[in-house]
This record gives sequence, C-alpha cells and structure tokens, in this order.
Amino acid sequence: MRLAVLDGRAVVVRGDRAADVATASRGLLPADPMALLEDWPRVRDRAAGLAEDAYDLTVDPAALGAPVPRPRQVFAVALNYPPHAAEAGYTLPEEPLVFTKFPACITGPHTTVALPEGKVDWEVELVAVIGRETYRVSEDRAWDAVAGLTIGQDLSERVSQLRGKPAQFSLGKSFPGFGPIGPVLVTPDEFDDPDDLEITGLLNGTAVQHDRTKSMIFPVPELIARLSAVLPLYPGDLVFTGTPAGVGNRMTPPRYLTAADELVSRIEGIGEIRQRFTAPEDH
Repeated sequence: MRLAVLDGRAVVVRGDRAADVATASRGLLPADPMALLEDWPRVRDRAAGLAEDAYDLTVDPAALGAPVPRPRQVFAVALNYPPHAAEAGYTLPEEPLVFTKFPACITGPHTTVALPEGKVDWEVELVAVIGRETYRVSEDRAWDAVAGLTIGQDLSERVSQLRGKPAQFSLGKSFPGFGPIGPVLVTPDEFDDPDDLEITGLLNGTAVQHDRTKSMIFPVPELIARLSAVLPLYPGDLVFTGTPAGVGNRMTPPRYLTAADELVSRIEGIGEIRQRFTAPEDH
C-alpha cells in the first residue's frame, strides 16, 4: 500500500489515482494521517482494501503533503554508509551515531526551501516510519514495528551544525523546510527486499549520491532495535537512516546549495521528492 496526504487528508495511491481514506470508508477510518498511523495495526488492512471505485482522485505530485506531517520524534543516524564515513574522514562506527531533527522542520515532498545564512548541504536518506508503540523490540521482530518507508532529505547547514564542542547537529539540521519527506509512505510488503533499495540524489540533474540501502552499516531493523532499547518509539515517529557518499562539504572544492539549484532525491519503489531554494536575501 502507498499512503499519501492530499489537501491534508490521508489517501491511498495507485498509479496516478488516489482514494480518500475517510470518504471511501464512510468515516470508519480517519482523514488525519497521524490518527491513521496511531491505530495502524488495526486499520492497515482496511485501508489497503478500499473498493476500486473509491480511487476517484487524480494525484498531482506537487500537491502532496508530508505523509507523516506531525511526528512526535525524529531520529537521524550519522555515518551509516561506509563510503560516506570514509569521505568524512572517520572510521566505521561501532554503534549507531544518533541525533535528532526537530519535528518543526518536517515538510512535504515538493517544496521551496528558504536558505539560511551559512553553508547548506544535501543528504538523501531512506526514512522508516514507526507504525506501533515499540519498546525493547528484538531485531528479528523490528520490521513488524514499521508502518512503511519514505524518502527524506536531511538538509544541513554546516556552519551551525559544526559550531561548538560538542557540535550542534540538531540545530544545524532543523531550519524550516530542512526535513522534506514523501512523496508516499510505502508498506514493507510492497518491496521485493525492503533492506536493499537503490538510493540516488541528483543536483541539477546530475547524480551526486548513489548507493543501495543494503550498504548500511546498521540496517533498519537494527536501528529500530537499538533505539527502542533506550526509549519507546511511537506511531508516526521518523528514523532518517543515514546518507550515502557524495555530500557537498566533502567535495573538492566544497559545493553548497544556492537559489539556482534543484535537488531531486529518489529511492527505488518509493518515488522522488524535489526541492528548490530561495536565497537568504529573498526572505
């Protein structure tokens, strides 16, 4: 199933058509995507089984909102692909390096982001969406806690991020619009192998990042098991799982985003998200 948000309402998407979940279920399912995720284990099959004639909406990709618009917790993982750890000059981590993005930065899949002062970088990421309250889950049961997968950009203002000791990762990665996600949430059963998806980031049509998610040092089930060993995870929580090599601040010379740029992030089986930018003096 492919779950999206259209005009603020939860819809199930098939191709270029969508079914409004609340309307098609005659009010048995909520229109609010967060309420839907809150009751995900009970309502998932009902949402997936909507009648064919319920798909009466045309999907305009530019009109889609964030499939999870109001997460309670947003986790992110640093240096989770070996080539990215190497380009950053670090040895491979023995434990997941976890930070947070503040939920206010979450936005939809087709957006214009106001660039703050500084040096704004890109990081395409697979994002896991939690589908049930989860605490101390084992790795072999962790996929049961996942409602679905989506695409995210962990946009990062490097001056703010790296200022101070320790560095201010969460602040540097949480400016308005710095957490675009979408275009849809795709349930794990839709993939031949949810642990092995092609991931690509393009800047102005040129691929700058490319890998497969099987390259992760800590794959999705391990991340969820390790996070839930420390604290409860709640429906709608987001886990940004790390980025491949090819970020701008490790290029020679470094390359940062400008108002002239278009950033496209793609993941196999999910789709793409697209960001444009305005210069600091434009806002």
